[in-house]
Amino acid sequence: MDSTLFAVCMLILGAALGALAAGATYAMELRRMARFIRERQPRSNARLTVQAAAPALQDLAAAVNAELDRAMEERIAAQRHTQEFQRDLSALSHDIRTPLMGAKGYLQLALDEDSPQGRQRHLSAATDRIDSTIVLLDQLFLYTKASDPDLALNMQPIALRPVVERVLIAHYPDFEARGWEPALTFEDQGLLVQADEDALARILENLITNALRYGTSAPVLAQQTQDGRPVLDVANQVQDPAAIDPTRLFERFYQADASRGKQGAGLGLATAAKLATAMGMRLSASIRCNQLVIRLHLSVE
Repeated sequence: MDSTLFAVCMLILGAALGALAAGATYAMELRRMARFIRERQPRSNARLTVQAAAPALQDLAAAVNAELDRAMEERIAAQRHTQEFQRDLSALSHDIRTPLMGAKGYLQLALDEDSPQGRQRHLSAATDRIDSTIVLLDQLFLYTKASDPDLALNMQPIALRPVVERVLIAHYPDFEARGWEPALTFEDQGLLVQADEDALARILENLITNALRYGTSAPVLAQQTQDGRPVLDVANQVQDPAAIDPTRLFERFYQADASRGKQGAGLGLATAAKLATAMGMRLSASIRCNQLVIRLHLSVE
């Protein structure tokens, strides 16, 4: 045989043997990777490794490991969500149980009371406890509704000042009972914001209610421009600023924390924050000296 032809044949044979060897290596590595995925425990931290130097197999292993990492992150997030839900459910159960047990106690006292006046007093106290439970359930319903990703909103340009004034006027008896006179200033008197009017009014209602419930002085409302965008600040003095954690203020059931000892469901600000987000707005909070300042970052587009 011609030496040149022999060399070509040997090259072809070598290439074929190399291809067969590479194919066998690929097949073995793929079977090993498949076995790893099939036998890996769901909660295991083990990751897929590559014993061959083939770039394609390394890319495949990297993609598989990325999916494993993503699945673990989702599992951890789900566990955290479950823990938070259980914690919140426990707090809600306590908040509902407390007034109901109180109502039950007053009803028992009314049954044992011989005096008509005493019986009426106990019945009135029981009614107050039941009313508190109804308020809590109503707030829970509003929070659930605000958290719905499919919440229907009628977004349109809304004049902000008239909405703020209506909310303040509705609380005039509460301010008068405390001897408070809220202050209201607007940098832009005719400011139009992009919002659902009912949702916007609910946010403002919850902010004012929070100021009335936990504040020690009349709230100060100020519309101004911050970083080129309009904001509305609701500020009021509080008795113990150090007891309030602004980073947790919009968490559901935050009132169950020791810093919020007064009566309340702990859902008002959480509901307001959900509604703000649904409208492309945002709520933030800060402590300035002895004042709690809640800022509504408005949307005008």
